Amino acid sequence: MKQAAAHLPDFFSEQVSSAQRFYLNLQPPPGTRLAVVCGGVEHCAPDYAIQRETFPYFSLEYVARGEGLLKLGRRQYELKPGIIFAYGPGIRQHITAYPQKPLVKYFVDFAGTRSASWMRRHGLAPGKVSHVFPPNEIQPLFDELIRNGQRATRHAPEVCLQLLNCLGVKLLEARLPLKNAESAAYTKYQQCRRLIQENSRRLRTLQEVAQECHLDTAYLCRLFRRYDHQSPYQFLMRQKMNEAASQLQPPGVLVKNVASDLGFANPFHFSRVFKSIFGISPDAFRRLR
Repeated sequence: MKQAAAHLPDFFSEQVSSAQRFYLNLQPPPGTRLAVVCGGVEHCAPDYAIQRETFPYFSLEYVARGEGLLKLGRRQYELKPGIIFAYGPGIRQHITAYPQKPLVKYFVDFAGTRSASWMRRHGLAPGKVSHVFPPNEIQPLFDELIRNGQRATRHAPEVCLQLLNCLGVKLLEARLPLKNAESAAYTKYQQCRRLIQENSRRLRTLQEVAQECHLDTAYLCRLFRRYDHQSPYQFLMRQKMNEAASQLQPPGVLVKNVASDLGFANPFHFSRVFKSIFGISPDAFRRLR
């Protein structure tokens, strides 16, 4: 249901067919380090357009559906699903929807003395545009942010702040620099990552992974360093240990049998890898259950 314009701060566009928004404290006390002030999701009308010379808060906007055009400062970008952009005080914004593909976009606005540093720490300096892959990866966090903001409980401000922090960390994982959004290298990385996930029980060495991916080991390692900040072998071992943790939960399961099933030559090597990833031995893990 469309919200009445009289109830909206004047920085919201009226050209929306429906919206879910929440408002917390729109004027945080002086000295506040970081606080969510409002957020929501807007289903934009075909004629949606908003033009602002500045903005009172720091903001993240995320396109879930539709297409449009964005101007931040002097630069222009195409909007499409998965695009996330950041702005704040002093950044000019001009957003228009393409009438044939109206935008559905999420936003969260925040304020405080640490707002700018929070953005930089999570790779989203004001005026920056990025691409999230897959496009719907962060939508559940925005939905949870809206749900808790609209509840307006005593703890809603703190819950929303923690969800904002979760969103920032998730963006570090899922955000792809815009210029690489369609790159062949990133597509190849995704294919290799998926192959490791689907065949982690069978694959044992970096050489086997590279052969399966039809790449040499050096290039495969460069892909993972570029997009994942870990080696493909580390990723493989983490997949194996997640599977090991599931297999170790039923009573009576022998560590040596799990090790053998996951391709380890002996249970001692398996136990060392398990402890390096989870911080405890397989036997200590089973005693936790």
